[in-house]
Amino acid sequence: MQPKNRIVAAILAFFTGWIGGHQLYLGRIGGFIGFMMLFVIWVNTGIPISLIAGIITGVKFLNMSDQEFNRKYNRGFAFPNYGPLERRREEQMKRYEQIPQTRQRPIAQVKANPYKVSGIKKYKDFDLDDAIADFSKGLEIAPNDVALHFNIACAYSLTEQKEKSFFHLSRAVSLGLDGEERIMSHDDLAFIRIQPEFEAFKKSGFKVLPQYRIQAIKEEEKTNNSWASQDVPEDALLNQLNKLNELRSRGVLSEDEFNAERKKILRR
Repeated sequence: MQPKNRIVAAILAFFTGWIGGHQLYLGRIGGFIGFMMLFVIWVNTGIPISLIAGIITGVKFLNMSDQEFNRKYNRGFAFPNYGPLERRREEQMKRYEQIPQTRQRPIAQVKANPYKVSGIKKYKDFDLDDAIADFSKGLEIAPNDVALHFNIACAYSLTEQKEKSFFHLSRAVSLGLDGEERIMSHDDLAFIRIQPEFEAFKKSGFKVLPQYRIQAIKEEEKTNNSWASQDVPEDALLNQLNKLNELRSRGVLSEDEFNAERKKILRR
């Protein structure tokens, strides 16, 4: 069964309301019988009571909000809480390509990472914890997906986890995201922009802040259950990781070799 549409109900009320057509559409059998009784009165008295009632009902539908109509006539259906802020947020997501454009991308690519699609749906519905979980699983499949890093950064910002948000924003920029406009204007990153560290983050070209780099990497490794946490001096660890990253940038290490060596360092 499909949910009823407010505009369709209004049109039916205007053109068939005199015999209760809109009531049948809404599944209100009692209301339909009531309008038929009014129609019989009209026939017998010449007073178009059912016609007037139908027009009044149609006007009422047009003046009713979608939320109010759904609460009254679409009980049992789940609808997002859609208002101006939600519409602005979805427009931003489309503008910044956070929503996959399946028409422009191979179907196989979308199917290969189902967590990206499910995560975006949950993110749009503000089911942020589950969205973060799906985005994290999606990054296990595609660790260099720019949109996934940007999406999870936005989700972390909305849940006020600034360290992880900074880390994934930096990762997205390093992977090729043209980030300044998005980071400076996206509503979901407002929490990040008011943090005292943000100016330094911006001046650095949106590179992750050193004090957050180790923590974010460790959190990522914990999620994958691939290492056991040990007390390691952060400066020494950061230097080793930077050298490892430099070797990868120069082509000395492949991506797989880099990941393997990084895990070895973090296990120490």
